[in-house]
Amino acid sequence: MGWPPCSRPLLGVCALISLALLGHILLYDLTVFPRELRSSSQAQETYRARQPGARGPGRRGSPSAAPTRCDLPPASRFDCAPDKPITQEQCEARGCCYVPARPLPPGAQMGQPWCFFPPSYPSYRLENLTTTETGYTATLTRATPTFFPRDIMTLRLDVLLETESRLHFTIKDPNNRRYEVPLETPRVRSRAPSTLYSVEFSEEPFGVVVRRKPAGRVLLNTTVAPLFFADQFLQLSTSLPSQHITGLAEHLGSLMLGTTWTKTTLWNRDVAPAPDVNLYGSHPFYMVLEDGGSAHGVFLLNSNAMDVVLQPSPALSWRSTGGILDVFVFLGPEPKSVVRQYLDVVGYPFMPPYWALGFHLCRWGYSSTAITRQVVENMTRAHFPLDVQWNDLDYMDARRDFTFNKDSFGDFPAMVRALHQGGRRYVMIVDPAISSAGPSGTYRPYDEGLRRGVFITNETGQPLVGKVWPGLTVFPDFTNPEALDWWQDMVAEFHAQVPFDGMWIDMNEPSNFVRGSVDGCPDSDLENPPYVPGVVGGTLRAATICASSHQFLSTHYDLHNLYGLTEALASHRALVKARGTRPFVISRSTFAGHGRYAGHWTGDVWSSWEQLSYSVPEILLFNLLGVPLVGADICGFLGNTSEELCVRWTQLGAFYPFMRNHNDLNSLPQEPYRFSDSAQRAMRKAFTLRYTLLPYLYTLFHGAHVRGEAVARPLFLEFPEDLRTWTVDRQLLWGEALLVTPVLEAGKVEVTGYFPCGTWYNLQTVPVDAFGSLPPLPPVPLPSAIHSKGQWVTLPAPLDSINLHLRAGYIIPMQGPGLTTTESRKQPMALAVALTTGGKAQGELFWDDGESLGVLERGAYTQVIFLAQNNTIVNELVHLSSEGTGLQLRRVMVLGVATAPQNVLSNGIPVSNFTYSPDTETLDIPVSLLMGEPFLISWS
Repeated sequence: MGWPPCSRPLLGVCALISLALLGHILLYDLTVFPRELRSSSQAQETYRARQPGARGPGRRGSPSAAPTRCDLPPASRFDCAPDKPITQEQCEARGCCYVPARPLPPGAQMGQPWCFFPPSYPSYRLENLTTTETGYTATLTRATPTFFPRDIMTLRLDVLLETESRLHFTIKDPNNRRYEVPLETPRVRSRAPSTLYSVEFSEEPFGVVVRRKPAGRVLLNTTVAPLFFADQFLQLSTSLPSQHITGLAEHLGSLMLGTTWTKTTLWNRDVAPAPDVNLYGSHPFYMVLEDGGSAHGVFLLNSNAMDVVLQPSPALSWRSTGGILDVFVFLGPEPKSVVRQYLDVVGYPFMPPYWALGFHLCRWGYSSTAITRQVVENMTRAHFPLDVQWNDLDYMDARRDFTFNKDSFGDFPAMVRALHQGGRRYVMIVDPAISSAGPSGTYRPYDEGLRRGVFITNETGQPLVGKVWPGLTVFPDFTNPEALDWWQDMVAEFHAQVPFDGMWIDMNEPSNFVRGSVDGCPDSDLENPPYVPGVVGGTLRAATICASSHQFLSTHYDLHNLYGLTEALASHRALVKARGTRPFVISRSTFAGHGRYAGHWTGDVWSSWEQLSYSVPEILLFNLLGVPLVGADICGFLGNTSEELCVRWTQLGAFYPFMRNHNDLNSLPQEPYRFSDSAQRAMRKAFTLRYTLLPYLYTLFHGAHVRGEAVARPLFLEFPEDLRTWTVDRQLLWGEALLVTPVLEAGKVEVTGYFPCGTWYNLQTVPVDAFGSLPPLPPVPLPSAIHSKGQWVTLPAPLDSINLHLRAGYIIPMQGPGLTTTESRKQPMALAVALTTGGKAQGELFWDDGESLGVLERGAYTQVIFLAQNNTIVNELVHLSSEGTGLQLRRVMVLGVATAPQNVLSNGIPVSNFTYSPDTETLDIPVSLLMGEPFLISWS
């Protein structure tokens, strides 16, 4: 039986009623459950109190009687042997239960544990719970050590009721200072006067329970498994109220994570993207979608190597190799608010320059300025837009940073200046590893860095030497303030020679072609911790530097996952100093908060349909994490693309927030002009769509920068009450208004997409020259409305088109396309107005000079709101400056006009040459207005 059209799905009604009744009993901010009062019939939600007479494990390695209560449901068993495979005798010596399970099916990553914790397993005890100005504090004590070395037997718990929707708690060693992530987070001086949550504590075993008010739904319950806090192993588990969980980047796969015994490893690594392996970034944040459309998020601020294990009860376990437990809980209550609340902690995204939203072109193999110039000329001759030309390693002298080859790139500075004269920009690759191979005094970045002491050191205090593209290399320590200044100087000195516009920072996990260093790594606990997460290569030093190496703030063991973030910060800062305009940085390695400083591309993807398909959830995921400037290498990086794949990838890539075509030295060239005439026409159509929509895209980035909004959005972000949107990750929204439904499979000329409840107008394009004597204008939308009740729709998708739909109720600004954003920003504009059945719509335009710093602070921008109702369209000038006042509005296309108008007025003046199509219910109004002056358009 289907749901009523456009109604809110009635999900989990019985569960909600039960929780509501429970809420009448437990609806207060603080509850302490003594051991003797705690019990539950649901093992996945409440960890049973220790039973009288039950024996826990003895000291490490000592024999202990097998536990008597091992009848836990398989889905609710928490692994008692996370560190290594063990025998039944070893398992029971740990005081745990041993029940063999069926062998794993082929392809399974992991299965239910054979050795698992009994309900009686000893954990910490809550003592001295005290109310403070900001929340609560308590002591946690453990009487019995665990099987991990160097347990910390006494801990401090601090719980901060920071805001109405944000709870923050930390668990740390009160007697010894341990490493904490140096990320600036909000600080509060008093507890929130009211909250969307209640907090409860279990006394023994210790646990924190967070409930959503008023119904009392349990969002976090850490009593489901024992808390571990040893020197190099921390584990915190929690129940989950739903199996719909997303986050925990960077991984290759669906947007929603599987909860059937899956593991995500967070340890930044140089590896071609593949499922079930640790990739370039670490973002220990997850969001859970709850019945009824609510959502919450949890962020563990910890940068050490970790595994996050999901199991079908459903439940989640964090396993970290160090640091502290620093946990933020975001109550939403809807997914959009969860994203914003997370960004309130890690930082809102930077505002990119306008040109960054144009098309970027790169190839490893543009081996001279002559070849690079020819590529740009070929793009222009073929009438393909190109805003930013890039070079890979080819430009360098012996692959060393801040140098260029005086033979093949002898006129490098002149080439960049020529790009600027053509209205284009230039970006080149910069790797963090600095060559140490030449004689002293011959390579300034190394000599100056050595003098200033900016490099990561080994156990003897000497710079750690690895091997990357230039050969023997050392690695800057971007946590060292001196290194930030040194990097800034190197960037400025090179910019004085070659006036580049942005930096592409690669290989910054950091990548290393030898394991650890050319001299190996010491045999120590940091190199061989008692728990090694599921990293590719089986050791922390695989493809990177020694974990025991020394940095300014701590050891690399603690700081590894921050390396790319710290280089992004350093590069962002250096570009501001060198250029004095808005910086552009694209980075491979990322951590939480990365979007404040840089964008991201998804690495060395293969030219395959599978990788094309996976790129959609990857782009959506990074937008949820506050890194909206993200894209995959169009047509793929590794391997040879096919013409069909490259066309479809270009169509999708036109709707990546960051659009770049880039491929490998050993692959066939894949610039758009390399393909057949029909393929070029299809690609050109996709380019035209993107450049036409750039004003809308730029406005979305402004919303991300000032309000913490996502640019590319999964459908559930806009329609969280529609359960069927939760798993849709082969479509994406631009903001609230545009729905993109790409073809992601070979040989397909139609595609099926999900259309949430409402009216959706199909935006197709016609050539600009079809307007005859009219000035160049944006393409006219030819709508074919889909009136959806919340359903899947099969759409025609010939090779020359991508399905793009405008949601009723929204107005989007558009602009005539050019071959660069320098050209397009001078073109006249248009509005596409998609009316609801009630005749309403709204939209926004943000406009500035596209590259200056501090435009918001100086007021050097124009912001306009568009409103449609009662057969009128008006603009409201929210803020007006010289920027944007000259923008011409030349056409307004109103979609969803049911009755043919007899009269159309523009600022009271009749418009005689309007057209109306009864078949498509489209009213097309030529106008001559200015965006920066009030206007009123009406029809009757």
